[in-house]
Amino acid sequence: MTSAFYDLTVSHFLILAAALFMIGVAGVLLRRNAIIVMMSIELMLNAANITILAFSRGFAGEHRAAFQGQTFALIVIAIAAAEAAVGLAIVVTVFRSRRHSDIDRLTLLKN
Repeated sequence: MTSAFYDLTVSHFLILAAALFMIGVAGVLLRRNAIIVMMSIELMLNAANITILAFSRGFAGEHRAAFQGQTFALIVIAIAAAEAAVGLAIVVTVFRSRRHSDIDRLTLLKN
């Protein structure tokens, strides 16, 4: 009774992380809606977390090193949550005053 999850290697996770990161980069570069850009940034941070956890799982010689990678990933998730909360508050405030969230049309924060 072999599970497909036991056959996964570090390279499988790195390919998944690279694909997610590229989707996030495309969303940041091609979209002009601030909320979609923020979601793309979150996708890139999740790809970085997958990379951290893959290396932690694959190259940890002892159990302590694996937990350090997981701890670092949890710190990144906490920082991403705080960034999302602050960013969403800014986007909502700008949307209420300007009635749009198009990044190219926002000149409120330039000066």
